[in-house]
This record gives sequence, structure tokens and C-alpha cells, in this order.
Amino acid sequence: MQMRRHRGLLAVCVCVCVCAAWLVTLAPSALAEPNGVALTPPMGWNNWYSEYCGVSAQSVEQTAREMVANGMAAAGYEYINIDDCWMAPYRDAAGNLVADPTRFPDGIAPVAAYVHSLGLKLGIYEDAGISTCAGYPGSYGHETQDAETFASWGVDYVKYDRCNIPYADFPGESQQQVDATLFTRMSDALRATGRPIAFSVCDPNPGVDAWTWGRTVANLWRTTPDIQDNYSSMLAGFEGTVDLYSSAAPGGWNDPDLLQIGNGGSTLTEYQSEFSLWAEMAAPLIASTDVGDLSAAALSIYENANVIAVDQDVLGRPGIPISSAGGLWVLTKQLTGGDRSVVLFNSTDTATTITTSAAAAGLRRASGYSLYNLWSNAVTETGGEISAFVPAHGVAMFRVAPQSRPALRVLAPHTVLSLAAAVSQLAAGGTTTVLESFADQGTVALKRLMLSLVAPIGWRVARLGRARLERLAPGHQFTVLYSVTAPATGPPLGLEALAAAASYDPVNGLGTSSTNLAETVSLPIPRRGART
Repeated sequence: MQMRRHRGLLAVCVCVCVCAAWLVTLAPSALAEPNGVALTPPMGWNNWYSEYCGVSAQSVEQTAREMVANGMAAAGYEYINIDDCWMAPYRDAAGNLVADPTRFPDGIAPVAAYVHSLGLKLGIYEDAGISTCAGYPGSYGHETQDAETFASWGVDYVKYDRCNIPYADFPGESQQQVDATLFTRMSDALRATGRPIAFSVCDPNPGVDAWTWGRTVANLWRTTPDIQDNYSSMLAGFEGTVDLYSSAAPGGWNDPDLLQIGNGGSTLTEYQSEFSLWAEMAAPLIASTDVGDLSAAALSIYENANVIAVDQDVLGRPGIPISSAGGLWVLTKQLTGGDRSVVLFNSTDTATTITTSAAAAGLRRASGYSLYNLWSNAVTETGGEISAFVPAHGVAMFRVAPQSRPALRVLAPHTVLSLAAAVSQLAAGGTTTVLESFADQGTVALKRLMLSLVAPIGWRVARLGRARLERLAPGHQFTVLYSVTAPATGPPLGLEALAAAASYDPVNGLGTSSTNLAETVSLPIPRRGART
């Protein structure tokens, strides 16, 4: 599908109204691969983007140890998957696949046994064609033999590619028909071994549409071309997958390719978006990076238990997009017990406010709703609006649950502090206006609200109106307009460093918040009566 990337207007508030048909949870029209595995999206690691053809027994075993040591295994990452290039260039005299004798001197079986000893599972790569994408022996004509080989080695997962297929052997058949035939052959062969082996269809070519036939033979199927470690590629993977929600269900999943988090080509904000969107779509969470070299921040993304729980929810319902106007996305995902995971994704290049409602997200009517922010861990309550000031390329992700009136009294009201500038850049000495807004989306009034705006040294800020309000009623907002002038000398200046702040009497929770045009954060408040 065509990538929908837009520059959004500042301070856009997207109010979503959807018909009931959007809220119906859709089930695929055919059952997924009946092998009893991958009832939730697979989680694990694949070596491709960290090693490419340099994979070895040593690196695979080392990664398995590192994933146990750094907590990824405990977080649910169980598959250690070997990609292309693991083989010798030729089969043996009996036609069997042989591991590269230098990089896997003892073969694959001992590696699988070692991985199993750590409580993990081993995956391997093959191809439906005559040779793999890197030129090693493919499984064409050897499907049963190779499946039995993999099972005998203790393999738990097979990624099956589609390079170098001899289409001339299938006159009159379309590429989709041929691919479906060959992938079905391997699926049948793997199932016939009696070993539970997750089967991954890697066939992202346009027109093949693996999600329309792959679900009957596989546990996951690629929906988009190979991902790259940059925001544009991640966005294309998301947009190429998000509308396919009706194809996925327990045992079979849409696969927008491997996670790039930690490879260095994107910002932490963008990596956080990648992880959130993959989880919301119920996509496989398979990292492809050097896990031993992950920063603490990247590792914390991979190990966010709240977001993983959304991905692994046993209902297996992918998130449904209910709005994408102007590149501002709202997705809702049904969860066990009646909760919803709601993602507000800003695919544009400018921080802005995104708003939906509990009703639009598919939640039952209630007097209020708890909002559990899955990245900040803040828990607030709302009367119905679900809103956030979302950085460029960023997300806000909430677990939303209906609440009874007594429960609401222990939660702080959900508030949203936002900024909107008339322009994104200023010439030296130039002046623009900036609007600061603070919304109370809870069910109780806030008292003694004060807003402020801070700019870097050399900038001038003039407030155009009052910045204090004694009482802000629930469901209302307070705004302050400022005139902002850039320093008199220097290059054109971005406004990302402008920072807003709000303070108000706390209500059992948040009492201050701050934000800027690059990101938004919430700060905890001391106990009532204390001041900072």
C-alpha cells in the first residue's frame, strides 16, 4: 500500500467517531496452521541484521547466553533464529543439508541442544527455491528430506524464503500459485515429522499476498519488504501491515519483519514507536541486533512488560486503525477481560495533540476510565477522552479500562499539556506566536493552575494574557498565548527547545507536568502540602 506520511498541523486535535462496524472483532476466514504452536506472536532473536553471513555456532550460543543474562529470555524472547548462510555450499552424497564446517564445525544439532539447555528454542533458515537468497542449497525437491533433517537436529522454527524458484517448472501458474504450492509442501513436510515447528513464510513480493493463503499453512507470513533501520522503512512496514488485521489470529500472525531497535539508525522515540506498533498489531517480536551491545535504554524498550503483554494477549486480536487523518493514527486493540490498548501514533514531523474517546476505542459505557500509560507507568482517570501531546514520530500507548465511581477517587485526573507554534523555524530576530494549552480530561476540577513557557538563553518570551487559573473544570482547557522572538544573529532556529510547564494542586497523583516541542514527559509530585 502507498505510504501515508504527512506533515501535520501543530496542535491538531483529532476527534474520532466510528461506526459500530469498526468495533466488531474480525476473525480470519480460514484457520491458521494447525500445528499447535505460536498461539501468541513468536518472540525471539534473528542474527541477520547483526551478522548477516557471519553467523556461527559461537555467536549463536553467545547470544543465547546474553539473552538469559540480560533478562530478554525471562521477558519472553524464546527463539534463537539462524538466518541465511549457515550451510555448506553443497549437500552431502545422500542429498542432506550440511552446516558450514568452519562456522558450525559440529553441525546444528549440538547448537540446538545447547540452546535448549538454556530453556530456549532454535530456529533455522531455508528457501523454497533451488538456492537461498545468498546462493546456498534450497529445499526445492528436498522438502521432506530437509524437514526430517531439521526435526532430527531439534529445530523449533523454520524461516522459509522464496529466492531462485524455478517458475518455468509450473507453466500456466501465477507466481502466487507457485509460491503457495511450494510453501505448502514444506508446511506439510514439517508437520509430518511430528515435531512442533513454527513455520514462517518469508514471501513479501508484491502481488503474492501471503496473508491471504499463508494463514492456512504457516504461523506467520511477511507482509512487507525487508525492513531497514530507519524511520521511513519502519513506517512503511507499519502502514503495509496495519490494515491486514482480519488475517491474524492465534496460531497465525502478520509479520512486518524483524525489530531494528538498538541498531543505531533511528532515535529512541522512533524505536519506542516501532515496538509499540508491532505489539499493537500482534506482530512477532523478533529482535535482529547485537543483544550483547544494547544500551540500557534500548534494552528497556525490548523488556517493557506492559507492551509485551499487549502483544502476547491470548485473545490474539490485532489492533484496528480507527483514524489516520493527516498522519495522526489512532489504533485500538481488544484485550482479555474487556480492556483496550489504545495507541496514538504521530507519523508526522511535528509534535501535536492526538485525541480519541473511549467509545470510539470500543470500550463499554462507564462513568470513567483508567488510563495506564505503558511507557511512563502513570495511571490516571478520564471521563471519556483519551488524549496526548505526541512527539514527532512518537507514540502514546495506554491500557484503558472502564472504572466504577468509587475506583475513580484514587486516581489522578488525566491532563494534557501541549504546545503549538505558528511556524516550525524562525529567522534570526524573527518573532512568532506560541500557544500553550492545558486540558483536564478527568472527572474532578483542578485548582490553582499556573502555566509557564521557558526558552533558551538569547530568546525573548512575552506572555499575552494571564497564566493563572483558580479552578479548571473537568472536560475544559486553559490556554496562554506567547510572543516568542529568536536571537538576533545566527542560522534559522527550530522551536523544539521551547518548554512548557504546568503546576496545580495535586489530586492523589500528578501535580506538575512539562513538555516541549520535541517530546513530552510527566513528573511525579510530592505528597500534598509539599512544594518543589
